[in-house]
Amino acid sequence: MSRHLKRIATVLKPDQTRVLLRPFDPGDSQRTCGIIARIKEIPEHEVGRLLNEVAAEFSQRHSAIQVTFLERYKQVCDQLVCVDDFSEQRKLLIGSFFLAEYSLESAALFNPSIVQHPDQTGVPEGAVRFVLSLRATGEGHISSITFRTGIISANCEIEIDEPTGFLNEPHQLPNPSYEQSLFAQKLEELGLNSEFTRRVLQRLSEWFTLDELRLSLTAEQFRWPDGNASIEMATAQGIWLLARSNHEVKFQADQAYSDRILFPATPSQRNGIEDARFVRFLNDDGSHHYYATFTAYDGKVVMPELVETADFLDFRFLTLNGPAAENKGMALFPRKIDGQYAMLSRQGNEDISIMFSKNVHFWFERKLLLIPRFPWEMIQIGNCGSPIETDDGWLVLSHGVGPMRKYCIGAFLLDRDDPTKVLGRLREPLIKPNSDEREGYVPNVVYTCGAMLHNGALVIPYGMADHATGFATVPLAEVLAAME
Repeated sequence: MSRHLKRIATVLKPDQTRVLLRPFDPGDSQRTCGIIARIKEIPEHEVGRLLNEVAAEFSQRHSAIQVTFLERYKQVCDQLVCVDDFSEQRKLLIGSFFLAEYSLESAALFNPSIVQHPDQTGVPEGAVRFVLSLRATGEGHISSITFRTGIISANCEIEIDEPTGFLNEPHQLPNPSYEQSLFAQKLEELGLNSEFTRRVLQRLSEWFTLDELRLSLTAEQFRWPDGNASIEMATAQGIWLLARSNHEVKFQADQAYSDRILFPATPSQRNGIEDARFVRFLNDDGSHHYYATFTAYDGKVVMPELVETADFLDFRFLTLNGPAAENKGMALFPRKIDGQYAMLSRQGNEDISIMFSKNVHFWFERKLLLIPRFPWEMIQIGNCGSPIETDDGWLVLSHGVGPMRKYCIGAFLLDRDDPTKVLGRLREPLIKPNSDEREGYVPNVVYTCGAMLHNGALVIPYGMADHATGFATVPLAEVLAAME
């Protein structure tokens, strides 16, 4: 499409040496107890030597590894009755047997989104520091979110900071808080608005904690001497599952961005957190924070979910509710429009819709926006990240699937005041896979989850063949001029 589309030489490729320590579960509790019993038989003088060997081999790959050993020991013990009063060294050794390394991006590092970094101190004049989110895929095709940082210079040269070697998951906040009115609305949307639910909520204050919810559920479940009916037990389970799906996590402030890994942590995410679309959102008071819509996959069902953060240290995961909160590819506008949140979506699998809501958690109705029109997008179209506000309107990057299931990146323009109006779209792709980009895990695919406007140019990070990530820049004026 564009004579001035420039591919940047920088390419981010999967790195199998970037490994994360994950819990290893060898099977049921009987087998776990058997393993612990065998470790118990190791003579005490051998325990220290074995522990030192393990620590020496892996301490250069993971920070504070003995702390992780002890944490894992405590996790295992909390689930068993076969534990004993072991020495500190034996506890650490036992913990090491129930951990394993997971190569986070052994299969792929792709489908990026890019946003302005919350800290712009020390950036050269005319440049901008950014945060790049990426989908990392490893063993079992499990996807997680990883990050990189870097600087885009005044003339759109891109410099990526070197990732550090120690990967870490955040700590889950042990007792997150919930707003009762919002929680009740989500329960009603899920069909869990029974008399049992009313009694549970009646015990809780306007804001309540997970522990307080647990106590309320327990009190209602044991309200009658002969126990609850099965339907009430199922309702209690649904209430608890909703609470656990809406959770908060926190990284340490001294962890580099590239060290921070958002790994699947809830039942809905069991098989992956896919294609996060981060957006820097303008709040009503003029401040900013970040939202990301993503696809949660449990191995059978895909569900759109939301995560928000102000600083990339504290993250709050939220469920999306309402009959229109379904399928893949939701992308939030970067500010409210006429007092409402706005979202692009793809409920029909092959077209693009737009939705509005006064509550970012709930989405009820959609309006069809675009259908496939050109040969390169005849199979399906979808958004490629959140809309970008320009003087001419909302610019949206899109993806189209054409012959031989080839994915290309296009663009269209929406009216700033009324984004249900399409002002123009590209007849030809903006980016299509070239000979250097078409080979990979899934051939003939280029795809992005979010671009950035800088000094009159679009900066587009994009996945190549569902394997690696490249970058391109193109003058915004040239993209707009090519629309019809």
